Amino acid sequence: MEYIDNLPSMDLMRSEKMTFAQLIIPVESAHRAVSYLGELGLLQFRDLNDDKSPFQRTFVNQVKRCAEMSRKLRFFKDQIHKAGLMPSPHPASQPDIDLEELEIRLAEHEHELIEMNTNSEKLQQTYNELLEFKMVLQKAGDFLVPSGSHSAAQETELDENVYTNNDYADSASLLEQEMQPGSSNESGVKFISGIICKSKGLRFERMLFRTTRGNMLFNQAPADDQIVDPASNEMVEKTVFVVLSRLSELETTLEAGLRHRDTALTSIGFQLTKWMNMVRREKAIYDTLNMLNFDVTKKCLVGEGWCPIFAKTKIQEALQRATFDSNSQVGIIFHVMDSVELPPTYFRTNHFTNAYQEIVDAYGHPVGPLYLNLKGKMTTCYSGRWFGDCYQTIDYPKNLLLHLLLKPVSEVIGAPVAKYQEANPAVYTIVTFPFLFAVMFGDWGHGICLLLGALFLIAREKRLGSQKLGSFMEMLFGGRYVLLMMSLFSIYCGLIYNEFFSVPFHIFGSSAYKCRDATCSDARSVGLIKDRDTYPFGVDPSWRGSRSELPFLNSLKMKMSILFGVAQMNLGILLSYFNARYFSNSLDIRFQGRTYGILGTSDMYNDEEPDSARQSHNEDFNFSEVFVHQMIHSIEFVLGAVSNTASYLRLWALSLAHSELSTVFYEKVLLLAWGYDNFIIRLVGLAVFAFATAFILLMMETLSAFLHALRLHWVEFQNKFYSGDGYKFRPFSFAALTDDDE
Repeated sequence: MEYIDNLPSMDLMRSEKMTFAQLIIPVESAHRAVSYLGELGLLQFRDLNDDKSPFQRTFVNQVKRCAEMSRKLRFFKDQIHKAGLMPSPHPASQPDIDLEELEIRLAEHEHELIEMNTNSEKLQQTYNELLEFKMVLQKAGDFLVPSGSHSAAQETELDENVYTNNDYADSASLLEQEMQPGSSNESGVKFISGIICKSKGLRFERMLFRTTRGNMLFNQAPADDQIVDPASNEMVEKTVFVVLSRLSELETTLEAGLRHRDTALTSIGFQLTKWMNMVRREKAIYDTLNMLNFDVTKKCLVGEGWCPIFAKTKIQEALQRATFDSNSQVGIIFHVMDSVELPPTYFRTNHFTNAYQEIVDAYGHPVGPLYLNLKGKMTTCYSGRWFGDCYQTIDYPKNLLLHLLLKPVSEVIGAPVAKYQEANPAVYTIVTFPFLFAVMFGDWGHGICLLLGALFLIAREKRLGSQKLGSFMEMLFGGRYVLLMMSLFSIYCGLIYNEFFSVPFHIFGSSAYKCRDATCSDARSVGLIKDRDTYPFGVDPSWRGSRSELPFLNSLKMKMSILFGVAQMNLGILLSYFNARYFSNSLDIRFQGRTYGILGTSDMYNDEEPDSARQSHNEDFNFSEVFVHQMIHSIEFVLGAVSNTASYLRLWALSLAHSELSTVFYEKVLLLAWGYDNFIIRLVGLAVFAFATAFILLMMETLSAFLHALRLHWVEFQNKFYSGDGYKFRPFSFAALTDDDE
């Protein structure tokens, strides 16, 4: 065992070793130091002001300014999309500006855009009104002039009113312009005419002037005859008026305004991405600074946080660079402290291993509601626990409700992951997960189809990685390497089953069986004798179509499933033993404990500050509670060993179902249609077979086998050794910022 303990550790076998550090940062270099740490992304700050509301923190004004700038940038983005433009994904190369200058520039752009939008809306409203008046006059002419005398009336009107000069477009009526060839699509002067009481003429003119902002020509003349008012039976003087306005001038003005606005938006679009990233980073910096404490002298900030041990040198170099660049006379102090808190869990993954780590981490997602237990801690149920027990307890933020209003639950309370330094199931999942999937999905024809899809996603990795995908496509793209491994293992298991779209092939030589005489060709299970050595690889193709095919495959796959299940569960028990040895816990080896904590004394860490990570949070030891808990776990382990073994029979059931379903589609659809000497029937049969293969066998069966393999890993394998009661390492990193963090 000493040899095993001295073996070098793997990156994914156990989480990275973490250390708790304290930072003492002078005020003049605090902003730059946090900025450099955000670029590094290897330090998780601890909120030392958790008892304060967001409005009581030191840098609340700076956060508000960043939030206001984010609002303006979202306004610019909406205006760009509304105008049908696209912001440039690659920012223009212009000199950098500071936050104060950017704030002034954004305010100027916003004021300019608001003013342009207001003027454009008013002009558009005026233009729409004149356009409506034009249509009214056009239609009124058709109503008032009889159809039989329409041409004559128009000719008379033209004879009386048309003048052959350049001002014709400014004085002709709409009907006159319609009579002129080529003038129907031209915009000349449009007019509104009517009659109004003379006493109301001044107010009417004033109203028109304000409505059109002076863009009108108002002519009036007294009517020749007086009209009797029927209400008062008195003579009333009337005034005839004509309001003239030019649609073409409004169109030109509108087009010029839109061009000016598009030019301004295009100019903003070149810098929009850069500005949004800058404001997002600045807001994240001030949010992090709000997690630090001012010391009594108000000359430095004190912060605490977790970082991997391998990152200490990089962090110290970044802090030294921040001190030098900020011209500070006092350096930043970075020193390691002891902590009784459980460190966060951090695995260094790459594109290939990240998806498998996500599969393992999803095991501990909350599946029940939050509730407050008797000890004043927020508690929830997690998947994969014994009997659905809700014994896992986590200290959530004191202002949890406020956090829940601002962010999703998963971001606030975090999803439990592997406990710090316990064995990581992802190492074994890389092989066992696609293999168990392939046992249920074994068909090397279907495996090739999955392989082509996986290779397509991998080949377009850079392009798809920079695009916003839908939920389904994003999930598929994120698991592209999982899909690659599943397809390769499916091809391997399909070769063992000797199935290519349910059709067997003599790939590795001739069959080991032959007919004893000519009569055995009618019933393949009668008269077959073993003629040569066993088929070298996989299932002999002679079993396919024989009477004993189903009993033979049932026996083979059922026994194989049990053997795979026992092997994987034994691996889980073995990892539980190595976990106990690693943590030097003999109780776990002798009794499946995993619930005991360090028993502290009343005088431990009495000199520490409240809410410090070095402060002890020990609970009272209750022997009866531990005894009952261990008894329940022991009984569950014995009973679970039987039920978990039987659960692996799903490998046999789904593999048989997939094979038989493929056979049905091949024989009852494709071969049946191919038996007709008709091109249309064959084409329909081929289309139905292709549709069934793509949507039922390649999509639904893939999803079904994936979920069952997920169940076998989460419940039957991981519950033998995996606690999953840790919390994820979430360092302050600019690379992790998203649009939701604005």
